[in-house]
Amino acid sequence: MGTVLIPIPDRDFDPTEVAVSWRVLTRSGHRVVFATESGGPGVADDIMVTGRGLDVWSVLPVLGAVPLIGLALRANKDGRRAYREMVASNEFRHPITWAEAGPDGVDALLLPGGHRARGMRSYIDSDALHRLVVDAFARGILVAAICHGVLLAARSIDPATGRSVLHGRKTTALTWAMEGLAWRLTRITRFWDRDYYRTYTEEPGRPAGYMSVQSEVTRALENPDDFRDVVRGSPDWRRKSSGMARDTATDSRPAFVVDDGNYVSARWPGDTHTFASVVAQKLGPLPDPG
Repeated sequence: MGTVLIPIPDRDFDPTEVAVSWRVLTRSGHRVVFATESGGPGVADDIMVTGRGLDVWSVLPVLGAVPLIGLALRANKDGRRAYREMVASNEFRHPITWAEAGPDGVDALLLPGGHRARGMRSYIDSDALHRLVVDAFARGILVAAICHGVLLAARSIDPATGRSVLHGRKTTALTWAMEGLAWRLTRITRFWDRDYYRTYTEEPGRPAGYMSVQSEVTRALENPDDFRDVVRGSPDWRRKSSGMARDTATDSRPAFVVDDGNYVSARWPGDTHTFASVVAQKLGPLPDPG
């Protein structure tokens, strides 16, 4: 059995990336320890849980409770069920703080994502978490990152080299194709909060997508080709790149996961079952009860 440390922000993390990872790991016999900034239980992005708030009528009484666009972007039924189970669990209800979190006694560090700026920026920009990620890589601990969790890793600078811990690594992350499509859609339907789907936006004079997850992560790498995405024409590439199909516990075809030894990465909630399963397998099989 391995111990997996999962730091999350106090609010606005993605429910699927955290809860499905928790469920896969715990059902595989591994121990999960959560860490939040405050030391209290975190709360997921409510829009990604309910789907409410992404339609042009969301601000209206009664109609606002009827999601349409949100049905496509929120956690699916399986993800919402996993989230309900997770928030009732003892480990989720009793996290440690980021300041208390360290690599001692930890076999893997899992960095989930989310996109809503109000909660995610404190997570991605945390000096305490940057130090934790650097220490984990330095000790050779298994590190796994998905979506904006990869951006947290990319911003973690090893003081010994002055470079990101991802320099020299192969990785994926939330792609600009996925991020840009969701952003363009929700800036119209959620017109009163046009940048809801972007954690960081471009300053005047910068090209579109300069502050996207893919662009920033790519700038941290040794070679731009070290950023990996689904190859057009490869098996199931349409399913993997559509942004509509999500993997399940029994169907990994929609998923895209990059395995770079003791570092594993994935793009978005639709990869989470496969992503977490790779982590569980790398931590080793369960001990034989006999």
